[in-house]
Amino acid sequence: MKLELHGHAAYAYTGGLPFDPALPCVVLIHGAINDHSVWALQSRYLAHHGRAVLALDLPGHGRSLGPALGSVEALAAWVVDFLDAAGVESAALAGHSMGSLIALEAAARLGERARKLVMVGTAWPMKVSPALLDTALQAPEQAMRQVTAFSHSTLAPKPSAPGPGAWLHGGSLALMRRLQSLHAEREGGNLFHNDFGVCDRYAGAEAAAAALRCPAELILGERDVMTPPRAAQQLAGALKAPVRLLPAGHDLMGEAPDVLLDALRAAL
Repeated sequence: MKLELHGHAAYAYTGGLPFDPALPCVVLIHGAINDHSVWALQSRYLAHHGRAVLALDLPGHGRSLGPALGSVEALAAWVVDFLDAAGVESAALAGHSMGSLIALEAAARLGERARKLVMVGTAWPMKVSPALLDTALQAPEQAMRQVTAFSHSTLAPKPSAPGPGAWLHGGSLALMRRLQSLHAEREGGNLFHNDFGVCDRYAGAEAAAAALRCPAELILGERDVMTPPRAAQQLAGALKAPVRLLPAGHDLMGEAPDVLLDALRAAL
């Protein structure tokens, strides 16, 4: 699905079926230097089981054009505007990592229009080490390799690997390289550094949690070293949200796609 938003093309994958705003809507929001494709299994399943799915490409990512936005608040406002343009009256929102903060902020802004918030691989504050931010700025290829290693606790998911030769590390790194290159060609600038700065600067989680009008749930990887479960305790308390731990690292969609799908279905 393509819309024009703020003068630029804006894209959402709808799970292989035409988008029907009359169905219960689920919005899936990717993390830093990712796009809609990280939700491949979950978006297709939900679309083929009675949900209207919008797996977004955030501005400057994938098929959504325009500059990458520099704050969680600006990205959340963009998500709300996308839902308005798509004719969505109410929706559940699920986000991963950076996308979880955007989902929280967007759900707070939607008020009664938000039906459920699911935060996957989340933490708050989601601080990024100065060393990684500096590497992202000076040597983004090195930073992408570091984050790829930190984000995975295994080489290939079992039993969900799509076939022989599937490699989580290689696929994740290739996606980041592609998005970094596309954004540099289209807009200039360093998408990796932008996105990790967005995570590092966000300070509004407590205010957003206080404004939230829907139930929330956290789904975390028990082996996550990027956003370890202990780093989500403050957020879970502010949201009064249950926490579900899955056997995965930070890339829950890649490492535990079936288990994550089951957790999403239960949450929704």
